[in-house]
Amino acid sequence: MKKVSRYEPSDHPHESVKVFADYQGDIVDRCDVVVVGSGPGGAVVAKELAEAGFDIVLLEEGLAWDAPDFVPDAGAAMVRMLREGGMRATRGNVFMPTMQAIALGGGSVVNSAICARSPAWVFDRWASLHGTELLTGASLDGHYQRVESFLGVEPTLEKVLGERNLAFKRGCDALGMSSAPCPRNAPGCKGSAECFTGCRNRGKASMDVSYVPAAIRAGARVYTSVRVDTVMASGRRARGVQGKAVDPRSKKAVYDVRVQARVVVLSAGCMATPVILQRSEIGNENGQAGRHLRFHPGTAVLAVFPDLIRPWEGATQGYHSLHELEDGLKYEVLWSPPPIIATRFPGMGVQFKDQLARFERSAPFDAYVDGADSEGSVTGRPFGLEPDIRFTFGAKDVKKLHRGLCRLVEISLAAGAVEVLPGLFGYKPVLRSQADLDELRAYRMKPTDPVIAGTHAFGSTRMGNNVKTSVVDVDGRCHQTDNLYIADSGVIPSSPAVNPMLTIMALASRTAHILAARI
Repeated sequence: MKKVSRYEPSDHPHESVKVFADYQGDIVDRCDVVVVGSGPGGAVVAKELAEAGFDIVLLEEGLAWDAPDFVPDAGAAMVRMLREGGMRATRGNVFMPTMQAIALGGGSVVNSAICARSPAWVFDRWASLHGTELLTGASLDGHYQRVESFLGVEPTLEKVLGERNLAFKRGCDALGMSSAPCPRNAPGCKGSAECFTGCRNRGKASMDVSYVPAAIRAGARVYTSVRVDTVMASGRRARGVQGKAVDPRSKKAVYDVRVQARVVVLSAGCMATPVILQRSEIGNENGQAGRHLRFHPGTAVLAVFPDLIRPWEGATQGYHSLHELEDGLKYEVLWSPPPIIATRFPGMGVQFKDQLARFERSAPFDAYVDGADSEGSVTGRPFGLEPDIRFTFGAKDVKKLHRGLCRLVEISLAAGAVEVLPGLFGYKPVLRSQADLDELRAYRMKPTDPVIAGTHAFGSTRMGNNVKTSVVDVDGRCHQTDNLYIADSGVIPSSPAVNPMLTIMALASRTAHILAARI
């Protein structure tokens, strides 16, 4: 595997991307490999195969957003760049919001840029549970390095941490917990905390400014506003994909799209990819597509300090603790725009207004669990790619998250917080002392008590050696097919322990190099 140099930032990264206004009729194309989805999986596959000399078509349902298009308005950003306007949620024993992007670059445009490697023991667990012995941490090492080098991944620099991240570090240090700056693909980070609404500084190396432009320079053709509905097939072979070009204003499907290819790679994300398979006549013969959906269910506290924190300053998520990672818990600094953070303040009227006065002294910290005891499913709705998502939050995970919530309160108090808002329905809204923490530890938390979020969705097209219980093999190829592959978070069979983006990209790099030898 040859060395790779860091991506080259451009003032006009999308100038060769085809947009809806370019389309004058039905789209018909032919290529070696068609890649569906431009997020961390698809963008990597497209770039690697294009640079290897293959003719690549990359299809994306979302739009290409340039830096001037981004606005630090949470509501506007959610409507523009998130599926279902950011209102997507699961059904089951909990109501759990979950956010998936719809944009050129996928989730990398709106996430916090955390690029952490899954520990070696994660791959050992996968092998034990899913028969993936051929995939090890050592076998992915070169692909991890390749992605990290290209994106300029490095630990968050102290100069852009801000007091919010430093307060978390202070709390961990006081408790003797290990913590560290988050490794991030944000080599130009200025600490503006605008990852969620789109980085106006373009300091974040999201896929739309890194891998996608590199793919285009190598000859790939990129179409946006294209929704893929099905994979065309003949027996065991995928023949291409078909779908619609969708007007981004009216949301109406206007033109037919048909791309024939020698190989099809689905990278539409773990919500959309299984829906495409469910509607196709290939890749889901065992009915497993959409089953075994997993999340890292998480919750957060709001720590209020006596001194100014100015939480809007500093890297969005610049510090984390892996101290209890092998036990299924990860702790992080968090930031979201004020309208979202404000929902954590209790009360109404004058009480709520009084709480808002504490905003500049506040810092949110979050914890998530590995989700080992929880599972869900994805089923397509009658139209489009929006899914019906079912999810059951398991009792063991509820207990684990309760432990994580208590730890967050402990970190906050150790860091010097005078108040901690735990965000538990039906529980006291503010904690102030060790006695309050002890009381919280004794509390029997129910699944519906915490304010939770379904972060890091994965597993809906999981890999494994059992054709009856998995969708793809360790190379990403769909069982019982010759040339249909998946390269997104859906292939991750169980928790990657850390934020999954870097592992998704490493797996995609591995799949691309395998494909280059097979085509």
